[in-house]
Amino acid sequence: MAFPLALILPALIPVVADGLRGVFNRVTGGAGVKPTTTTEAIEFMKAEAEMAKAMAALDQPAANISRWVADLRASFRYIAAGVLILSPYVIVLLQALELTVANEVLLTSLDARDAAFSFIFGDRMYKWLRR
Repeated sequence: MAFPLALILPALIPVVADGLRGVFNRVTGGAGVKPTTTTEAIEFMKAEAEMAKAMAALDQPAANISRWVADLRASFRYIAAGVLILSPYVIVLLQALELTVANEVLLTSLDARDAAFSFIFGDRMYKWLRR
């Protein structure tokens, strides 16, 4: 029973997030924050600029980091997804070589594989459908 949920749930995350954004836009009229005075507008722009600087600083690696470490850090989610997608096949190979691997481990790796695959390609498919 967990198999369909593990497959479908990660693919639905972008859909749910987009739906929530639409609900909030409808409730608020898509207004967002509207400053009423020039002073408030300037303060709001300063706050947005500071937030953008803080977000950029969080995502930026250290200055003396090696290039390959920076590349590995940037691509880690895809490496992890690749490992999750390939892990059931490795487990089946180990079982074929008559090594003892519990069936629960195989079922868990299949669920993890489906979630990773669904999240990567489900997000792209949803963006394609929304174009």
